[in-house]
Amino acid sequence: MSALNGRCVVLGVTGGIAAYKAAEVCRRLVGEGAHVVPVLTAGALRMVGETTFSALASEPAVTSLWNDRSGPIPHTAAGRRADAVVVCPATARLVSDLRAGRSGDVLTATLLATRAPVVLAPAMHTEMWEQPSVQENLAVLAQRGVAIVGPAEGPLAGGDSGPGRMSEPEEIVAAVEAVLTVPDLAGSRVLVTSGGTREPIDAVRFVGNRSSGKQGAAIAEEAAARGAEVVLVTTQSERAPATARVVAVETAAEMAAAVELEARLADVVVMAAAVADFRPAQPSGTKLKKDRGVPAVQLEPTADILSALGASKGPGQVLVGFAAETEDIESNALAKLRSKNLDVIVANDVSKQHVGFAHDTNEIVMFTADGARHHVPLTTKREAARAVLDMVVSLMGSVDGRPVGDHDT
Repeated sequence: MSALNGRCVVLGVTGGIAAYKAAEVCRRLVGEGAHVVPVLTAGALRMVGETTFSALASEPAVTSLWNDRSGPIPHTAAGRRADAVVVCPATARLVSDLRAGRSGDVLTATLLATRAPVVLAPAMHTEMWEQPSVQENLAVLAQRGVAIVGPAEGPLAGGDSGPGRMSEPEEIVAAVEAVLTVPDLAGSRVLVTSGGTREPIDAVRFVGNRSSGKQGAAIAEEAAARGAEVVLVTTQSERAPATARVVAVETAAEMAAAVELEARLADVVVMAAAVADFRPAQPSGTKLKKDRGVPAVQLEPTADILSALGASKGPGQVLVGFAAETEDIESNALAKLRSKNLDVIVANDVSKQHVGFAHDTNEIVMFTADGARHHVPLTTKREAARAVLDMVVSLMGSVDGRPVGDHDT
């Protein structure tokens, strides 16, 4: 279940041009189950409509200290109710006011009246973003525990481009979720693999599979949100969360080499990648031409990365494997669990609609070495990732008695 589900989130919107993106942030927060209270400044109302946020949010927008429908002291009421406050866009003025403790409108008053975690998504022109005073203000706020997300580099108002573009809505929602997530993996190292390997036939063709890398990326993102130091070994580096250290690979051999190196220092290894079982024995360095006839492609087995990890598993390390099956799901998964010395096997039936490869959804069944079975009905891949890591956390500290995050280095 999302960390946002059932939580009260105050969404502050200021008068930056990026205020239009705040409507999508609002929609996504509500979609994750949050109760969203929009608080709009007078400047925001020049950019976006009050009606839009009242319609998208969980209750009508708060726009004034003086004639608000929620009561005589709306800032105190919102501040006390909030589990988190997010401001997007956070203008240079808002950042300065919050640093100085200035209460000039309903939003800054709400920020001063809350003890909930605060997330700021700065957005401004490059020249403003690079001003030493703005950078100092943000550094002070960060020292006080305010979470800063972005900004990114890209197109700005007026046809300009550069640093200062507000982060995308999904990144802002992820940041809010992160401040509400219990850091139960803090101090641990988590290695995740994702994507499908590509085994070359010639210079342009390869043997591959349908894996998109979405499930592994979701696990990496969730592990980072829970405080882990994350390494993602992947064939789909464009899907990698910004918080992970990424090792880009392409073939099974490259993945095996990277995993062997990284797994030595990992508390948890989650092998979510779809690694090819076979590869062409003699790939051509040039393109095979059609007019020369159908080539004979001889296959040979690739290295069994998961078996090697199971054989070399260190004390206290939790090893998770994945089994994408189309028949005999449970028996195939349990056989893999036992033969490869895993702690958890995550099985899914990829013959079902909306399950597994290339989808944003998944349905999984987890089996553990101690005989437990846990079914997760069709859900988002992020929710599936939470279920997997909930299982991992429940095992950490019980596997060979080693406490979480207990490193020898």
